[in-house]
Amino acid sequence: MSVRLAESAGFCFGVDRAMGLAEQAAKEGKQVVTLGPIIHNRHAVAHLEELGVRVIDRPQDVPTGAAVVIRSHGVGRAVYRALEETGAEVIDATCPFVKRIHRIVAQAEREGRLSLIIGQRDHPEVVGIAGWCGNCVVCESPQELENWSKSPEIPSDLPICMVCQTTSPESLWEMCEKIAKKQFTNLKFFDTICKATEYRQNEAALLSEGCQAMVIVGDRASSNTKRLAMICREHCEKVVLVDSASELEPAFFRGVTNVGVTAGASTPAWIIKEVNKKMSEIINAEAGQEESFEALLEQSIKTLNTGDKVTGVVTGFGATEVQIDLGTKHAGYIPNDEVSSDPSIKPEDVLHVGDEVEVFVVRVNDQEGTCQLSKKKLDGMRVWDEMAAYAEEKTTVEGTITEDNKGGLVANVKGVRVFIPASQSGIAKGGDMKAMVGKTVKLKITEVNRARRRVIGSIRAVAAEERKAAQEKIWSEIENGKKYHGVVKSLTSYGAFVDIGGVDGMVHVSELSWNRIKTPADVVKVGDEIDVFVISFDPVKHKISLGYKTPEMNPWNQFMTKFQTGDVVDAKIVKLMTFGAFAEIIPGVDGLIHISQIADRRIGKPEDVLKEGQEVKVKITDIDAENKRISLSIRALLEAAE
Repeated sequence: MSVRLAESAGFCFGVDRAMGLAEQAAKEGKQVVTLGPIIHNRHAVAHLEELGVRVIDRPQDVPTGAAVVIRSHGVGRAVYRALEETGAEVIDATCPFVKRIHRIVAQAEREGRLSLIIGQRDHPEVVGIAGWCGNCVVCESPQELENWSKSPEIPSDLPICMVCQTTSPESLWEMCEKIAKKQFTNLKFFDTICKATEYRQNEAALLSEGCQAMVIVGDRASSNTKRLAMICREHCEKVVLVDSASELEPAFFRGVTNVGVTAGASTPAWIIKEVNKKMSEIINAEAGQEESFEALLEQSIKTLNTGDKVTGVVTGFGATEVQIDLGTKHAGYIPNDEVSSDPSIKPEDVLHVGDEVEVFVVRVNDQEGTCQLSKKKLDGMRVWDEMAAYAEEKTTVEGTITEDNKGGLVANVKGVRVFIPASQSGIAKGGDMKAMVGKTVKLKITEVNRARRRVIGSIRAVAAEERKAAQEKIWSEIENGKKYHGVVKSLTSYGAFVDIGGVDGMVHVSELSWNRIKTPADVVKVGDEIDVFVISFDPVKHKISLGYKTPEMNPWNQFMTKFQTGDVVDAKIVKLMTFGAFAEIIPGVDGLIHISQIADRRIGKPEDVLKEGQEVKVKITDIDAENKRISLSIRALLEAAE
């Protein structure tokens, strides 16, 4: 009997990510719950329960202090709000491809479009998608779509946005697309079928065409698994869907010379292995063969070729390589420099004898019976999957700037070279790019081109996002009199513009100082950090008037707290008049020395004794607080000295 196992069998990227996030949170000692079963597989859910992860049905059921995992199917906008109200830590494991659909239908709502969703209306993914648009219709079949679209109350020019469930068959989408194009003139459509799902279904179709029997492994509640079984039944008469090894029956394999095996995206690898083991036992018992099913499986699918991804077990460490048992006649080995992209990491730091490791086949030597492997290459391929997900989800990531060039900067993100154009570096034109080298920065992945091995990122996008969030926070909390610590961004003839954390406000020149000033530059300069307060604001025009001078800064108030009648102070003559001289006691506060109080003798005019800029000692003889007038005397000091 020949056996062929589908390459795509088992967890997809989104499901693997969701399980990993839940397991990691549990291992960190957190109290973890999932909002609904994290995936459609009771065995995987039971595995998480063993780690202490519990399933809840509603946001209101989140225990105090628990972290709640949003499953890969995603949830609607209202559920996020309900979770926020609980104050729980939210671990969002929504599949990136499902997140994309959420963004599409939310944008359609803003554009006034009806969202037309092709999929199972009661499927959690579809329910979640519908929760991101206020107006939507779900159609499960081409016939249902045709009946709805031809309804008299549905106009042909109705603005529509059409999407589909990620696990929908491509044939279903194509038929629905043709119907919608015929019926509607104002239609936007987005093929949102997950490409991994599409590949899995196409592979199942091809595999079932060439096999006498097909075994589908997965939970019957999984839409993805049920579709695989449906597709296989279109091409193969003998198909069985099992959710565990215990459901396999020996009679199913009688008379079969070749069998295909595939598994849904929610099926853990260990269940597939158990099914393989059980099939081995059945075949050996039926045929009395010494060769096990696992050996047959390896003969059919483990013919080693350069470029294959295979799984092996670490058996030992040599001076220059890690020894791997691949379960074939080949002696597998990973050169030490192919274990990790980080040269500082030793193989023993990441691998241990007995570990199961997935590797990339670099070179097969059938004559010597050896197979050179690489863990680094496979890790690199997975990183590219992550890069694509980061770009799709618009995730903020961290990277280290490794170099600068004429075009911009280069960052290292998880071992991948990311180019950041100068326009996206956040550095002003002509700024010092070299100063960024060696720094850890936050950036967004904006473009991923695997064929050209090019990744482009943007630091500026993160700054813009953070600034937008800061602006929203300020406008939601702003009120007259509220104080802010800001930075002076620019100066004009009529005032200074101050950044108060993402929003610029203007301090009019009259609000900068209690003293008369010629320009704002007399008080502040660009880059100064100053404390300001809100005088008024207009949220519609996005204008904010700020104040800088405070009552505490008022020179008169400062004078009143420091001086009183009878005090002797140092003053500077600032202006001479016919009736006397004005002297500055502190900046902004002048007092009058009457001509009769300038000398102990009669003088013709003040300039006979004084000149502007001269420093003199004076006595405060009177303070008129109501009119803010101060009388000073030099004569009183001269007479007291006699």
